[in-house]
Amino acid sequence: MTTTSSLTSPSGQLDAEWPPTTDHSAHKWPLAGGWTRSRERLALLILLASTGVLYLWDLAASGYGNDFYAAAVQAGTESWKAFFFGSFDSANAITVDKPPLSLWPMELSGRIFGFNSWSMLAPNAIEGVLAVWLLYATVKRWFGPTAGLLAGGLLAITPVAVLMFRFNNPDAMMTFLIVLAAYCVTRALENASTKWLLLTGAVMGLSFLAKGLQPFTVLPALAIAYLVAAPTGLRTRLLQLLGAGATLVAGAGWWLLAVQLTPAADRPYIGGSGDNSALGLALGYNGLSRITGDSTGGGGGGGGASFSGSTGLGRLFNSLDGGQISWLLPAALLAIVGLVALTVRAARTDRTRAAVIIFGGWLLVTGAVLSYASGIIHTYYTVELAPAIAALVAIGAVVGWRERARIGARIGMALGVAVTAWWSVTLLHRSTGWHPWVGGLVIAAGIIGTLGLLVPANKLREAGIAGLVAGTVAVSGGSAAYALSTASTPHTGSTPSAGPTVSGAGGMGGGPGGFGGFGGGAARGARPTGGFGGGTPPAGASGGAPSSTSGSTEGATSTRPSGGFGGTAGAGTAGGGSSSNSALTALLKKTTTKWAAAAIGSQTAGALELSSGKAIIAIGGFSGTDDAPTLAQFEKEVAAGQISYFIAGGQGGGQGGGQGGGSSNSSQITSWVEAHYTSTTVGGTTVYDLTKAGS
Repeated sequence: MTTTSSLTSPSGQLDAEWPPTTDHSAHKWPLAGGWTRSRERLALLILLASTGVLYLWDLAASGYGNDFYAAAVQAGTESWKAFFFGSFDSANAITVDKPPLSLWPMELSGRIFGFNSWSMLAPNAIEGVLAVWLLYATVKRWFGPTAGLLAGGLLAITPVAVLMFRFNNPDAMMTFLIVLAAYCVTRALENASTKWLLLTGAVMGLSFLAKGLQPFTVLPALAIAYLVAAPTGLRTRLLQLLGAGATLVAGAGWWLLAVQLTPAADRPYIGGSGDNSALGLALGYNGLSRITGDSTGGGGGGGGASFSGSTGLGRLFNSLDGGQISWLLPAALLAIVGLVALTVRAARTDRTRAAVIIFGGWLLVTGAVLSYASGIIHTYYTVELAPAIAALVAIGAVVGWRERARIGARIGMALGVAVTAWWSVTLLHRSTGWHPWVGGLVIAAGIIGTLGLLVPANKLREAGIAGLVAGTVAVSGGSAAYALSTASTPHTGSTPSAGPTVSGAGGMGGGPGGFGGFGGGAARGARPTGGFGGGTPPAGASGGAPSSTSGSTEGATSTRPSGGFGGTAGAGTAGGGSSSNSALTALLKKTTTKWAAAAIGSQTAGALELSSGKAIIAIGGFSGTDDAPTLAQFEKEVAAGQISYFIAGGQGGGQGGGQGGGSSNSSQITSWVEAHYTSTTVGGTTVYDLTKAGS
């Protein structure tokens, strides 16, 4: 039995059988003749189990991942105050430079199972599995289980998604929440449900508490889709959207209000804000400064310090971002064009058009922001695009297959396979010498898939099925290979990157050795200089976006294993694991003061905090540029016997802070310590004992 909907089919007419919401037998599965409930459940179980293995296997190999957030997780397992505010240290001197929602599952896991690498990273992996399940459920509702499973599978093997769901950055929680929001608005669109639309707003509000304004690039698509396609009157739609806006404000505002109402003396300094306010952090360093490049707040600002190459249409295809996210991006853009053409005369409430608005708008708006933003844009920010790309490709493939009697549909599917195969080989070629057989497989599958999909449906069914199978391999093969490489490689530091080492190739038209492609193929650790999206390093950076397996900081270079699908991480540098100074760690463990030590910036402080298990003041916050603590505050704490040691030569996150430097406030504290206390060397590190005044 099917469920009649007031929304319409691609033809624009009401159709109780397109797409069915309860009976999936009408969605023919070429390899098995049709879906049954048990077959669908088995396929979903296989998808989720495979995703779980991909995201959880050998998870602890990455250690603490990003020390900055790991230190905050450790602090939250020791102090509920640190838990609520997102403090970097358990004694609550300063917070991390993001709202705390993404930390809470990791901290709760640490409280239950004990703080360690696995208990910290596993919640993000679970969020990844849930995101895959939710995308499947979202796409399946309107386009059937084949489309849902394909969308979930493509999301699962997107390299940057594998990276983020195996790491401890806030992007995992953000991605999970925006997929949940897409599911909620899909449910709302089916019958103009106020309940589901209000829930959409609340979820988007929570996404703000995960990563500030970044997830809000999805908001226009969700709102426009409902305004256009909801099956109710315009006045009702507008009122419902206003209500959703109110729940969004409530979902984000309760924590902001709590911070605002807490006296500054009774809470930690809001790291990265510049004005010690959560709203300043969200709108400044984590908001507009990411787009404009203006240096706002204490988080290191912008100043054009992007780590994704030059701005422009080619940024998402360049040698820094390309292998992270762009494998299926050309196919997704083609799907938008094809689906819009199919629904140009459809009724206002057409479901296919509504899906294009949701996922196409999500892709285009977010892609434009990431492409043209002049501030700090890391390559892993592109994970926000992964669900939209996966959904569009899956919907386009299934709708194209259903409409394959039309020559336009066959040409569209064949073109999508051909372009994706070409672009995949281009991306694979950038990893010189890395499993060349993968490229050969993609080429062969691409040729078979392209030709097979061009055969009319009534001429040779076997050719069409062969084209479908080969096309699936061509579309997913390169991305899957990079996904396996990412999952089998440890990642640490503040600039993680998916896939093997990238090298060779120039701009469009080919560089040394062949395929070229959008954005060139400059080696990892060197900025691309040719093609769309090529560029030069940000000011103050050495080389380009470093790979992360050796624990690099931004602006530093490092190496990534290139043999096999994975490899062993190299020796860590700042930000990539616990301090190797065992003598200093032992010294800090003996302290009984509120803070065992203070150090400039989070990279040094985080490693010491994790290795010693003690609270460390990160002077200046992430980049060393926050005016916290002030010299007067620092002197007061030292006089009260609250800090045992000062660690010289610290560094921030590389986004404005510098080795041994940071803000003028950090410099003042350093000068004051040097003038009043005597230094000693502990395991090669200069340390000042603040419990013993010097001459």
